[in-house]
Amino acid sequence: MSLTSVNVTGGRVFSYAFAVANWAARLVAVVLVIATFNFILVHAAPGDPAQVMAGQSGSSDEKLLASLRAEYGLDKPYIIQLGTYLKRVVTLDLGYSYRQQRPVLTLIGERMPATLLLTGTAFLAALFAGILLGTLAGIRAGKWSDTMLTVVSLLLYAMPVFWLGLMLVLLFSVQLNWLPAFGYVTIGVTQTAFERALDIGKHLLLPGLSLAAVYLAIYARLMRSSVIEVMHQDFIKTARAKGLKQGRIIFHHVLRNAILPVVTVAGMQAGALVGGAVVVETVFAWPGLGRLIYDAVLQRDYPVMLGIFLVMSVIVIVLNLVTDVIYRMVDPRVTTNAS
Repeated sequence: MSLTSVNVTGGRVFSYAFAVANWAARLVAVVLVIATFNFILVHAAPGDPAQVMAGQSGSSDEKLLASLRAEYGLDKPYIIQLGTYLKRVVTLDLGYSYRQQRPVLTLIGERMPATLLLTGTAFLAALFAGILLGTLAGIRAGKWSDTMLTVVSLLLYAMPVFWLGLMLVLLFSVQLNWLPAFGYVTIGVTQTAFERALDIGKHLLLPGLSLAAVYLAIYARLMRSSVIEVMHQDFIKTARAKGLKQGRIIFHHVLRNAILPVVTVAGMQAGALVGGAVVVETVFAWPGLGRLIYDAVLQRDYPVMLGIFLVMSVIVIVLNLVTDVIYRMVDPRVTTNAS
């Protein structure tokens, strides 16, 4: 190996290492800024955790309130509380829950798999079905099938998530008795690993469908418009003039270009999907982060609220990075900031 090639290889390695270090530094800075805003917003909300805890214990005298505030550091100046919280964030210590007296990271770790299962399933189902239905509608634009798909997508988009969830429960659980209405898994039943996975899948269908419906409609409408636009491009006309079959044109030319806007929107909304799971998890008693943060808000459990907000923010940042990488994989011509 020549000295020149060694220098080139070393330069590339240094460039990649510098890019990774730069990205990591920006990530830490963004997380700290987000943590600061979360702290300010949460503490600006009305309510006193000490009063909530005192009320739950059956006593609310001033001595007990002062003791609780001193125990959890709520009696310290606001800026000191903020500084203490940011120091813990840097060391990945999110504190202890006021209500449950357990580490916040432990609580989040217990609930995270259920939320990721729900949101991941809903996201993939909405993306796949939206792309499929949008492509079919775009190819058959102006025909009755296009009109039917458009009406269905508009109806799904207009339905509130909680209302759709309740209607699905009434239909499939109460009337037809096909699917369980609430929960994550059947309680008090001995199951094998396969039976447990099947049981979780049955419990997942209704909340997953409720959460996916709105996003399915968005992706379908966006994909339809994108397919119609691409179908009128000159390179599609050239492909037809060369005698290429319709299926080859759709899969190798139309989809490759029409899917780019959907990937962009899906990447931006993936984080919102995690936030939207709060309503669904509450309606279906799904034991995820949404249910946990709902209870934390009612109990004024600041550490749990701040921990979940921070974790969701990091998830959004990571998903944006993944979107940039996928965007480059779909179309290498596109220059992204993934590196």
